Amino acid sequence: MAAICDYLRVVNLEMFRPEINAALKAYDQFVICIDKTPDEFEIILQSLVNKAIKAYKSRGPQLRHGIALDRHVTVILSQSDGERPLCGIYFNLHSPYQKASLPKTVQPITEAIEEIRRSPES
Repeated sequence: MAAICDYLRVVNLEMFRPEINAALKAYDQFVICIDKTPDEFEIILQSLVNKAIKAYKSRGPQLRHGIALDRHVTVILSQSDGERPLCGIYFNLHSPYQKASLPKTVQPITEAIEEIRRSPES
């Protein structure tokens, strides 16, 4: 058990620098985000990785993951058989132009095609 505790103490942000750099490059080249500049994204990404590390270190004995997310990015650290956890950084698909869905209690109004053709406005 002491070996596991020592292992968890060395899990830090720099262990995941290759994944962070790959995400920063992808963000700069492919992601259009009105909310965050690339510099702001780097700060937020580092914060999310740190949160995922905390979640990973404090997870229960039966759990294998540490997860941190915001509206645009999800960071997952997963227990592995190797020297360090696996790190996944995912961009969440989001559009500011996406229509909000109706609440479950609201039903859309639908008209049959025949009723539309017979209406006096046509």
